[in-house]
Amino acid sequence: MRLFAALFPDDGAVRELERAVRPLRREDTQGVRWTPVAGWHLTLAFYGEVPDELVPELRQRLAAVATAGSTLTLRLAGGGRFGDRALWAGVDGDTEPLTALATAARATGTALGLLPDERPGYVPHLTVALARRGARTALAPYAERLDAFAGRPWAAGELVLVRSETGPDGSRYSTEASWPLGGGAGG
Repeated sequence: MRLFAALFPDDGAVRELERAVRPLRREDTQGVRWTPVAGWHLTLAFYGEVPDELVPELRQRLAAVATAGSTLTLRLAGGGRFGDRALWAGVDGDTEPLTALATAARATGTALGLLPDERPGYVPHLTVALARRGARTALAPYAERLDAFAGRPWAAGELVLVRSETGPDGSRYSTEASWPLGGGAGG
């Protein structure tokens, strides 16, 4: 199954970002595929296709990562892009512990042979759009317009292992497992 570790912003933070992105969505219907609002998340580690026999150990290790973490105060703010491939909203707040959480989630994937040893540095972000294949859409103007966005703080208190299933309309996400940051019940 195709899996990744993530944090999900609360509904209020999602609504604020949705209001900021709405005018951008109206401008380009050809070159940009806007990600579904219901699936907006902060990816910590993308594991790809995980063999069924590794899923229990991945769960166990991510539970330990979550227990070692703590609730984070974050806010969606600013905008950016990865070249002309992806447009994203930035993240402010407890970014150092967020980066540490992402590093631990990635190390889990590396230890299980799911990720290579060397990975690029973590950039906290929430992807709002992807360039369509073959499209010649410049994402810089969109990122500049999102740069002024500043949402309200929200508490990220749960690490989620997400299953991603791709289809003709994009990816659908479902929770494979979840754990509260700092310990407690979960699973």
